[in-house]
Amino acid sequence: MNLKKRLQQGETLLGTLLSLPSPEIAEIMSQVGFDWLFIDLEHGPHGVLELQRTLQAMKPECSALVRVAELSEASIKKVLDTGAEGIIVPKVNSAEEAGRIVSYAKYPTQGVRGVGAARAHGYGLSFKEYVEKANEQTLVVIQIEHFEGVNHINEIVEVEGIDVVFIGPYDLSASFGVAGQVEHALVKVAIDKVEKACDKAGIPMGYFGTTPEAVKPFRQKERYQLITCGTDTGFLIEKGKSVLKELG
Repeated sequence: MNLKKRLQQGETLLGTLLSLPSPEIAEIMSQVGFDWLFIDLEHGPHGVLELQRTLQAMKPECSALVRVAELSEASIKKVLDTGAEGIIVPKVNSAEEAGRIVSYAKYPTQGVRGVGAARAHGYGLSFKEYVEKANEQTLVVIQIEHFEGVNHINEIVEVEGIDVVFIGPYDLSASFGVAGQVEHALVKVAIDKVEKACDKAGIPMGYFGTTPEAVKPFRQKERYQLITCGTDTGFLIEKGKSVLKELG
């Protein structure tokens, strides 16, 4: 089932973040049992071709959301054309930015997304079917990870077409001058403000944490439907260190 439809039905969906441009890692993680994978083009070294290879390797039952490198029409268009079910856009700080994101992700007349045949369209074989359903099925996720975004959250959530508001706790903490202190009082107050705005607007939320302990409090809240736990590099580091420790 389409990821957006599952969210609309109230499911809480568990994912993990992939920062390495490795189709093999994506293939493995898509078979572990995660509902979706958070593929990171903002910090990862992926190019569009590596992204496409990664998506091709994934098990079909596992969805992919791609964090674009920047808020631009070209980057959003290319990511969606590769076949990602949706986009995650970092550091959204205003309603104007949110509006542009929605516009770039939607075909006319709802937006300005360019029309071309790519992997998402079956290279042209399923062009008509894809274009007819894309505006309805494409998931648009924005990240609130700066105090400016928090300050403007009430206007941001009023933008039609935003499907999920995703908290980026590390950048959010950094914006307050307490980088990495995701439990800091300033961060907690900011998240509470975002939660209240999303509750009022009826928009589900997402959260990233590096460990199960970090995300469990958010998973237990009904509003948080997109949960991301851990990273590919983190899993490798943790397991490697664990093996060395056990072998002494």
